[in-house]
Amino acid sequence: MKLSPKMNKTLNDQVLLEASASNSYLAMASWCEVTGYQGAANYFYAQSDEERTHMLKIVHYLNSLGATATIPAIKAPVSSYKSLEGLIKTALKNEQAVTKAIHHMVEIAQKEKDHSTYAFLEWFVNEQVQEETKFETMLQKFDLLGRDKLAIHEIDKLLATNAVSPEADPAA
Repeated sequence: MKLSPKMNKTLNDQVLLEASASNSYLAMASWCEVTGYQGAANYFYAQSDEERTHMLKIVHYLNSLGATATIPAIKAPVSSYKSLEGLIKTALKNEQAVTKAIHHMVEIAQKEKDHSTYAFLEWFVNEQVQEETKFETMLQKFDLLGRDKLAIHEIDKLLATNAVSPEADPAA
């Protein structure tokens, strides 16, 4: 099967987006760890691994078709945040950007009648629903529990319970 140049470029653009997301989550994890949010640090280290796994899925897909996967250089992510809540808001915005990019790829696959790529992308569509929901739910916790030190401690503990490495996630 041959990918169109447009689909090839779009998939490679997604490799960059997933690599950037992985790096961003790694920087968030590091900030959390240094700031004393160990639960959040564990959560975002796992998120970083998950995004790298997503990137590799696309690289392997491109390679399986004999297309050229471009391994991108990525710019340094933001590495300092004012609050845990602000960090989670940034993570949600990042996921929303990824969702938009995946939906764009799906539209191209549909327009080009590229059924194989469309089927491949369905997993990512479903994954993004879960990703956005995780961060939206976590942001709701600030409204439910508050923003004082005890509430933030509880949110940090909740993040720790949600930290799942990609190796432990059969869907990843």
